[in-house]
Amino acid sequence: MKEKLSILKGDFYGAIIASIIAFPQALAFGVASGLGASAGIWGAVILSFIAGVLGCNLPIISGPTGPCAIIIATIVTAAAGNIHAIIPILIMAAIFQILISLTEIPRMIKYVPYPVISGFLTGIGLIIIILQIAPLLGGVTYSSTIKALLHYPELFANINIHAMILGLITLAILFFTPKIITKYVPSQLLALVIMTGAAYYFGLDVEKITGVAFSIPHAYFPHFTLEIITRDIPIALTLAFITTSESLLTGIIMDSLTKNKHNSKRLVASQGIGNLFCALTGSMYGSAATMRSVAAVKTGAKTKVSAILCSLILMLVLFKLNGFIAQIPVCVLAAILIKIGYDILDLKVIKVLKYAPKDDLYVLLTVLILTVFYNLIFALGLGVVLSALLYAKRIADNTNIKENKYSPSDYTAFETKVEQESHYKIRILHIDGQFFFGSITQIVSHFDEMLETEYIILNYASNAELDMSAIFALEDIIVRLQSQNIKLYLVLPNEKIYNQIKSMSINSQIGEDCLFSDESAAIYQAISKTHLEQIYE
Repeated sequence: MKEKLSILKGDFYGAIIASIIAFPQALAFGVASGLGASAGIWGAVILSFIAGVLGCNLPIISGPTGPCAIIIATIVTAAAGNIHAIIPILIMAAIFQILISLTEIPRMIKYVPYPVISGFLTGIGLIIIILQIAPLLGGVTYSSTIKALLHYPELFANINIHAMILGLITLAILFFTPKIITKYVPSQLLALVIMTGAAYYFGLDVEKITGVAFSIPHAYFPHFTLEIITRDIPIALTLAFITTSESLLTGIIMDSLTKNKHNSKRLVASQGIGNLFCALTGSMYGSAATMRSVAAVKTGAKTKVSAILCSLILMLVLFKLNGFIAQIPVCVLAAILIKIGYDILDLKVIKVLKYAPKDDLYVLLTVLILTVFYNLIFALGLGVVLSALLYAKRIADNTNIKENKYSPSDYTAFETKVEQESHYKIRILHIDGQFFFGSITQIVSHFDEMLETEYIILNYASNAELDMSAIFALEDIIVRLQSQNIKLYLVLPNEKIYNQIKSMSINSQIGEDCLFSDESAAIYQAISKTHLEQIYE
């Protein structure tokens, strides 16, 4: 009983922190999507509750997210704001999510190449920033990045000084609030409360949020025709794909934090059912939200009860603080969205641009540019196709290499002897074939079973150059092993790949003395470190 109360207490505290983070984000995403602030809040309430009840027993908090808001904004623009034309698309997307959960697709989505994901997310981040600069300065929000950029000269010539001051101070709070403060109060909530209070106290001439309903949203009954279905299937599939991918990514992160395994099919199904209810009530579509879920876990949440409590807290806030919500300046929400857009940008990719294969960069830039300036669906589809074609080209190119002086089989018997007589304190793993985006999951999964291991010798004998996915996966492997106090020795017989790693930051992470071109040298060093020289006797 005492243990159950302790778990409930952790779930309650986690729900409070998650709701504090979700509140300003849901408002901002609702406004950015074109559905309105109330749709954003109700989307967070409904989705978090239903996905919490039906989903995995992990503290996964759901609600509107950045990528989702941008796709819905595209839908709202195409439908000219007609809610009766928007609802069928959202319903189809939810049905697609439920259907996806019945297939093996949830296990396959994680194989989408890193450059495609990076380019798409960075594109989404840039779209949010470009579109929100106008409301930050007191201007009108435009429906596309091209329109927004073309109206920038007019915008900068007619800046609302009050909005600009509020917006810039909000950005300063978001970027520069010390961690000792954000540990207890998220910077987004801090900025929202302070700047809304300042705007109200000084009577500043800025646009405020309107149309926030505190009543329960009413149901919509969609009208489907064959024309509507065939026309809207692509955008509905895109929305389903993006929200499913976000949810699965959050699930993987939660597995790492909680040391539990989530059921990917159940996770997707619960999100689809929750989004179906959101669509039927005109509330905003969403997904499992990484930031909110991580915050809940860090505060002590352990079960899905935290998601249910988060929903109830948000609903209480909506009913009790409706007057405050109506006073929130749009420029403040724009600043919050700009910070969220900045956080979505995949900035870590910059450090490997110099070393990454050109093929990866072509895919990343293509997806990025098409996402920002053309079409989200086309960008994703073309990115996946390009990655598949370029991967096929890499494999075909590698088949022409006939000479391979290094043969891992020379060490097989010796490797077995080393592992057994060291009582598996030393383990030797080979990556057979190319270390690329499709092999990452299988490789990383081996490290969950390395109990009592002190040294892992990872041998990558392929001639294929490491792509961006492999580089970041290798960093993740190093961090994971370090957290388990396991030393990694990396063996790279291929001189080109050896030099590639040696010239990157990975070399400093793993250590100068942990990089080898010959496996036997790594084995001898591990043996000397564990004082097991007797295995040679």
